[in-house]
Amino acid sequence: MKYVKKWVKVTFYPFFDAWEQRKLKDIADFSKGNGYSKSDLVEDGYPVILYGRLYTKYETVIESVDTFAELKEKSVISKGNEVIVPASGESAEDIARASVVEFAGIILGSDLNIVRTNNELDPTFLALTISNGSQQRKMSKRAQGKSVVHLHNSDLKEINLLVPKIEEQKGIRSLFKQLDNLITLHQRKLKKPN
Repeated sequence: MKYVKKWVKVTFYPFFDAWEQRKLKDIADFSKGNGYSKSDLVEDGYPVILYGRLYTKYETVIESVDTFAELKEKSVISKGNEVIVPASGESAEDIARASVVEFAGIILGSDLNIVRTNNELDPTFLALTISNGSQQRKMSKRAQGKSVVHLHNSDLKEINLLVPKIEEQKGIRSLFKQLDNLITLHQRKLKKPN
């Protein structure tokens, strides 16, 4: 354990400033996805993200999309670095998750809450914060419904976050990216035939 503490201390030096408590509504803008469901999927078209895939396919950062649809009027198109949170799900625990849409030009379908951060909040740090720890538990409590639960932008706006300075957020993002890459590398090694 002492080696882990030493590694964290070296990795995050000169950070360790106090984290500030902020309401999400004070450091982000909110909107909703629009107009797409499974029945709109086609073999070739514009890349589209549907909320259900956040549960089955995508991780914290969405780097590629493999579902497509024809572009409709009033489509919501990503500008890059949006944080998306499902607005519907089967359980309160499942619904409190988030992913970052890394690239511009992707259709954001129905039942997605869209959060655009300002320059004080790194999108990947926000997605990690929403999907883990005390913020996830607080969001789960805000989910409404029984057989299908809902989480609205009005719920997200009221979440209190502990936020470090942007440089530290980027350091945390980098650390988790390295861990994801390491996990992927080891998963590939396990899948290779001997």
